[in-house]
Amino acid sequence: MLYIGIDLGTSAVKLLLMDEAGDIKKIVSKEYPIFFPQTGWSEQNPEDWYNATIAGLKELTAECDTTLISGLSFSGQMHGLVILDKDDQVIRPAILWNDGRTQKECDYLNNKIGRDKLSEYTANVALTGFTAPKILWVKNNEPDNFSRIERIMLPKDYLAYRLTGNHCTDVSDASGMLLLDVKNKCWSKEMIQILGLNESQLAKIYESSDVIGTMKESVATELNFPSTVKVIIGGGDQAVAAVGTGTVGDGMCNISLGTSGVVFIASKNFAVDDNNALHSFAHADRKYHLMGVTLSAAASNKWWMDEIIGTKDYATEQKEIIKLGENNVFFLPYLMGERTPHNNPDARGTFIGMTMNTSRADMTQAVLEGVAYSLRDCLEIARSLGVIIERTRINGGGAKSPLWKKIIANVMNVTVDTINSEEGPAFGAAILACVGCKEYATVEEATSKLIQVVDSIEPDAELVSAYNRQYEKFTKLYPALKDVFQLIK
Repeated sequence: MLYIGIDLGTSAVKLLLMDEAGDIKKIVSKEYPIFFPQTGWSEQNPEDWYNATIAGLKELTAECDTTLISGLSFSGQMHGLVILDKDDQVIRPAILWNDGRTQKECDYLNNKIGRDKLSEYTANVALTGFTAPKILWVKNNEPDNFSRIERIMLPKDYLAYRLTGNHCTDVSDASGMLLLDVKNKCWSKEMIQILGLNESQLAKIYESSDVIGTMKESVATELNFPSTVKVIIGGGDQAVAAVGTGTVGDGMCNISLGTSGVVFIASKNFAVDDNNALHSFAHADRKYHLMGVTLSAAASNKWWMDEIIGTKDYATEQKEIIKLGENNVFFLPYLMGERTPHNNPDARGTFIGMTMNTSRADMTQAVLEGVAYSLRDCLEIARSLGVIIERTRINGGGAKSPLWKKIIANVMNVTVDTINSEEGPAFGAAILACVGCKEYATVEEATSKLIQVVDSIEPDAELVSAYNRQYEKFTKLYPALKDVFQLIK
């Protein structure tokens, strides 16, 4: 049988076709525009998502026997707000995850309602990216639109609705709305009241590998798909990407070393740290996960290489780095502010410790190490909750650097594993489709059979000790500079 994973990203939808053994047959990508009507705003037209997805599905399956297609599932950009009226028409463009208009609403929620209350209701606190502040913004600034809301959706759920007619969401994506009681996997009645909503406006909640129905006859006919194709709800992009790397179950960890850096920890138990520095969400494997984010990971290295040094030859620059754990130059990778653990948009990238003897290689090394220290900040919070992490998987563009992986292994004192798949969310969505169609009994069973470790880097005891001393110095830099960042913002 054949299975389809649909990854609804910010700039494009990526579609992947594979069989039950994980053999990828074809991958297709279709782009769509992003609109920036005002500074700091970011919007898209949900109809563009749907049209691109339908066009992508046609191209993806043009050369295969569509009678073999058993199911499809989704990964989706999280936090976006899609609102429909009673006639199922989109009321206004979707407000995206990277839209920054809701600072006033976040201040209201965090300060007036209170961070403690929000954490009690949802296991998280308000961030401008989350969906609840966006709903509050529409209520405050577009009351006519707010009064017309019949259905509230997340981006990938809009695709599922158009394909099946069912108003559904999943626990992992809903965790990022600031509307879900994450621990109990149900809507928070307190948050519904705070936002002035009715629960009938919110979607029915499923686990990520649950079947929500089959395709509408008209859609199946247009695609030449059998009417029996099952639609599995899928999940938020980070959770589904974790499925695609096999980061499921309990105690599994993955580091995504992309533009931003993500430390993703699968856990069988629900947990929240005292300062809500980590996101505490439901996972796509029917359990939970903790997630920390450093906003400028590979982006920091790209900025240093491309804009400052002026080279694309990253590997050659890294060849000069030989003395690990001894660098007296430190770099705070806060070029776009920082999420975990500081939650401070005014933090800034900083080099410190240079002397007349500082070399170009020292500066490059400091960038790589600074990102690793920032990722360790995320890991240390999880460790404070009693989570034991002895190894991590790694993916993303930065993971192509053996040196960077070695630095991370020793800064974090974990074994760093590279796996056989680089497809991430689309592959994870296809795995969820397999599980939903009973090809595998559980997500864990599927990933154990479809994903293998192909390379590992072990930490070295001497380097670990050296980096522990360096990390202790690193942790003192942000507190010393926090007030300075306020002066220069």
